[in-house]
Amino acid sequence: MSAAYLLYCGICVTVLKELNSVLLEPYMDEPFHIPQAQAYCRGEFTTWDPKITTPPGLYVMSLMLKSVFMFKCTIPMLRLTTTLILLALPLALTRLLCFHQRVRPPTSILSPTLESLILASFPIAWFFGFLYYTEVPSLVSVVLTVVAAAEGRHWLAALLGLISCTFRQTNIIWVIYAFASSQLMDMRFRRPTAGSSQASKLYDPPASAAVPSDLIQILKSAPAVLPELLRSSVPYMFLLGFCVVFVTWNGGIVLGDKSNHVPVVHIPQMYYFAAFATAFGWPILIAGDRGVVGLIGDIRNCMFGSKSRSFGTLITSVIMAVTVHKYTIHHPFLLSDNRHYTFYVWRRIYMLHPVVPYMLIPVYIACGWAWFLRVGRDQTLLQTLILPMFTLLTLIPTPLLEPRYFLIPYILLRSQVADVPLWGMILEGGWYTAINAVTMFVFLYLPRDGVGRFMW
Repeated sequence: MSAAYLLYCGICVTVLKELNSVLLEPYMDEPFHIPQAQAYCRGEFTTWDPKITTPPGLYVMSLMLKSVFMFKCTIPMLRLTTTLILLALPLALTRLLCFHQRVRPPTSILSPTLESLILASFPIAWFFGFLYYTEVPSLVSVVLTVVAAAEGRHWLAALLGLISCTFRQTNIIWVIYAFASSQLMDMRFRRPTAGSSQASKLYDPPASAAVPSDLIQILKSAPAVLPELLRSSVPYMFLLGFCVVFVTWNGGIVLGDKSNHVPVVHIPQMYYFAAFATAFGWPILIAGDRGVVGLIGDIRNCMFGSKSRSFGTLITSVIMAVTVHKYTIHHPFLLSDNRHYTFYVWRRIYMLHPVVPYMLIPVYIACGWAWFLRVGRDQTLLQTLILPMFTLLTLIPTPLLEPRYFLIPYILLRSQVADVPLWGMILEGGWYTAINAVTMFVFLYLPRDGVGRFMW
């Protein structure tokens, strides 16, 4: 076990101990999750709180820990469930990062890389690793699903994907992403075999050299590889069929309180995610070989480098302006719950003036280009575009602006950056540490009368 990992574990355990000594009662969503878990611990498996919208994977996990380690289902012990999963996060991220970097993972499973330890400290994951929430177990199970699929163990990936869906049913989308991303990598590096022909190869040029017409070539070449993809997809088809049966039986994908979780068309969610990813991931963006000045120049060239690019940026801006006008949602939870940072972001930025949401459109476009340029340096066009496509499927039907919904796509996006120098990792780690220190200090020690504790 590496010293860095021991330090990470020690800090997490210390923070959990301090949180439990300060926060004695369930908070925010915990008043729903904790009593439900305690009912399971008592063997009351028919008891269900109708306000809970996610499956019972978290409660089953706590029940298993209780059975194996003789834990009592007290508040501190239930929170320990998620913290233990947080301790496993760097181990899973190590294999994911090694997959994208195309290097062998460390021989010892308990020796995660420095980069994985830093990424495991990502503020949204780290914060909710100390509360009885589904975020961290959901994230870890999705990461393991992607890793298993990348290693060609598709039946295992489907099983892990099923487990991930017991934490959040929308993770079925990330299971399909795991399969798709593994196949793109496999087709990219597969060596030709006897009797193979170019006609059976998917056209997928490097992202850095791609042009819009390449998308047409991709579509033309896709039918030739479909038979092979269908053979590899059998395990995932079983899981997808199971999910279809569940949705039919349940009358929708949401369990419990369906009234506050009605699917909508919320296109600006993708714009918020681009800004969110850039606000948290800027150390990685500037850590490329061209630096800050080079990155800014590249973004400017992509947006305004020629008449056609300028025209494309103008058309994109007009389309985004229409979607901002028609599909911006002022969710009542966002407007009323002043215990979340998003309340103040929305009130003090987006609602500052009616023109502000439109003024941010060029910022969103620049953020999108920044990540495309950074991730696409070492990937094909489809490898770079596939994550935004699946992210779109998870975010657009969601009416509420909630940083937790950005967690999985951000981790998957960040893990695709394969050439982060040491100084970039240190800068990223320092940025995450500063955010974690401030948010946890405010949460634990600066509650406001009549408001409560501030959190993500």
